[in-house]
Amino acid sequence: MQQQPNLIFEQQLSNYFREQLEELANMFEPSPQEDTLWYIGNLLARFGNSSTLYSYQDGRFGVRPLALLYKDALDTPIARQRCLFLRQLGDLALFIGALFPQNYARRGIKKDYFVGMGTAAYDYLSIHARDYQHVFAELATTFHDMLELVARAGNRQQGFDMSDILAVYERWRKSGDPFLASQLAKMGIQLTPDTPSQ
Repeated sequence: MQQQPNLIFEQQLSNYFREQLEELANMFEPSPQEDTLWYIGNLLARFGNSSTLYSYQDGRFGVRPLALLYKDALDTPIARQRCLFLRQLGDLALFIGALFPQNYARRGIKKDYFVGMGTAAYDYLSIHARDYQHVFAELATTFHDMLELVARAGNRQQGFDMSDILAVYERWRKSGDPFLASQLAKMGIQLTPDTPSQ
């Protein structure tokens, strides 16, 4: 059975991010678990697809506010759905808190907000989630360090950072433009011949 092109590329993107994270992980004591780095690499690749990051609400696309995701989690009587909302909350807090803090700082939202929201979400998941409880436990207890790790990985001194890569990937995914594929290759993302765009 052949994998879908976007899934194949997302796996390549995930591997790329995981390599970046692994190079920097030894800066932290103790180093994050391999499973946690795997989870974060997948998270970064998943949010590389704008349809995963953005939602449609009130007639426009945007990132759902963390406080509203928290309210959604509190309001649902279904435990599985609560875990899904809190996972989205924790993942978004880590992603935007690490890679786009300046956008929120201009609105008066500080790093402590992301740390508080992400820590609380992952702490709940470390007890109630079906899978990855050990990953969520580590993310909850080291959320501040994980923000730093993702931020450093995203700002490597290579001429490109994660936001550059994600933006080029999103444009390539929509257009299949060979020039964008070559840009991704220069950034360290290798496309295989059987990974066409959508």
